[in-house]
Amino acid sequence: MQNGTMMQYFHWYYPNDGSLWKKVREEAPRLAAIGINALWLPPAYKGTQGAHSIGYDVYDLYDLGEFNSKESVRTKYGTRDEYLAAIQALHNEKIQVYVDIVVNHLGGGDETELIQVLRMNPDNRNEAIGEPYDIEAYTKFTYPARKGKYSNFEWNHTCFSGVDYDHLRGENGIFNIINEYGLEWEEMLTDEKGNYDYLMFCDIEFRNPAVREELKTWGKWYYETTHFDGMRLDAVKHIAPQFYNEWLAYMRDMSGRELFAVGEYWAPGDLPLLLRYIEATDGKLSLFDAALHHRLHTASKQGRDYDLRTIFDDTLVATMPHLAVTLVANHDTQPLQALEAPVEPWFKPIAYALILLREKGYPCIFYPDLYSAEYTDKGQDGNDYHIVMPSLASLPLLCKLRKEASYGAQHDYFDHPNCVGWTREGDEAVPDSGCAVVVSNGDPGSKQMFVGLHQAGKTFVDALQHETQEILIGENGEAEFYCPGGSLSVWVSKDLLPRLAIG
Repeated sequence: MQNGTMMQYFHWYYPNDGSLWKKVREEAPRLAAIGINALWLPPAYKGTQGAHSIGYDVYDLYDLGEFNSKESVRTKYGTRDEYLAAIQALHNEKIQVYVDIVVNHLGGGDETELIQVLRMNPDNRNEAIGEPYDIEAYTKFTYPARKGKYSNFEWNHTCFSGVDYDHLRGENGIFNIINEYGLEWEEMLTDEKGNYDYLMFCDIEFRNPAVREELKTWGKWYYETTHFDGMRLDAVKHIAPQFYNEWLAYMRDMSGRELFAVGEYWAPGDLPLLLRYIEATDGKLSLFDAALHHRLHTASKQGRDYDLRTIFDDTLVATMPHLAVTLVANHDTQPLQALEAPVEPWFKPIAYALILLREKGYPCIFYPDLYSAEYTDKGQDGNDYHIVMPSLASLPLLCKLRKEASYGAQHDYFDHPNCVGWTREGDEAVPDSGCAVVVSNGDPGSKQMFVGLHQAGKTFVDALQHETQEILIGENGEAEFYCPGGSLSVWVSKDLLPRLAIG
């Protein structure tokens, strides 16, 4: 019996040195020891910038660092052999592998075609600017380096609904390809930008049955090559839900496994939109809880002015917990990225406790919070900024506490705007489990809380060592638990401490 904890094992600015797959292999035992049971790995296929591509600018879904294309054999993260060795190392440690599925678009086409398009208003993609005309677009993907290995399918303009570059005139824009499916984009769930089907590069036309069949063929090949255990689905906001309903059903039937899937539908503070997507996909996949992330970001900015009693209001984890993947940060919210919304360092331990030590949700931790990150990039003002993201010293222990202590019935004490707490009674299947958590975003605080009658007479200590006293649990299973100001304490049985040691 072990609580599930997944980890995003990369960030936007990970070095372009081909080292990540080797690092995964080396770190697998340590990750298992602190309680990580699944790794979300970055896109493993060749992107438009070859060894410099983060992977979301996908060029060839079949090139896992095997072919000399885009001026490199390896990807940013390593070679195909190193990738497969990393997956095997994770499986050896009973850690599941979640692959990043990027099928909204392709980039870096091999040849151009003369195609007819409508130029669209970028702020309202349903509004055409002028009449149809011809452009030259890189919509032919022949993959000369791969030479038909694994798949003979060649993409052309009939496989795409839009592009963003006219090579004939050297112009950027949003161009709707006039094809047999008409002049309309695929129908999306919202009217953001009129229609947000188009995101970037050559936008894949999912209404084309040949495209859907090729993506099934690729999915089968990818699964049989890697034996992954789950998927993170990129940019689902820009893909009609019907595609994933069909594709996920195929993948699960083909593999004979209930492959885990979590979609990236980023809608900060918009729970109804997340619920609408879940309804449209019949609950076939989980979603990242963008609503909760927005609250964690806001709480970290407002300090003691934030009412902690409301931290879970209008969040996916409170509304549909079995489909909520909770997180404190990801590659899109880190500083200098498009969706930048970092959680302030002082609040990060609290935020991680809120997702790791509670009963509901499937928590995902972020690479820089375990290992740190440092990089320089341009901000929206065009100036260079040097960013340092220090590792969170308490994160390994918080993960270990989830693995060893956070079990059993939960009791909430969200009764004060600046000091809240909760307890987990523990489970007899996990010896000495159970915990009491107290959080403050203001002054030092305390809570009288119930941890279970079976805990009566036991001595509890603060595993984080923020508080030094020992607490004796009363005959009624209750005690008063403390925490310092602007921080938290996690109280556990003193007998559990040897199992919490970080090797």
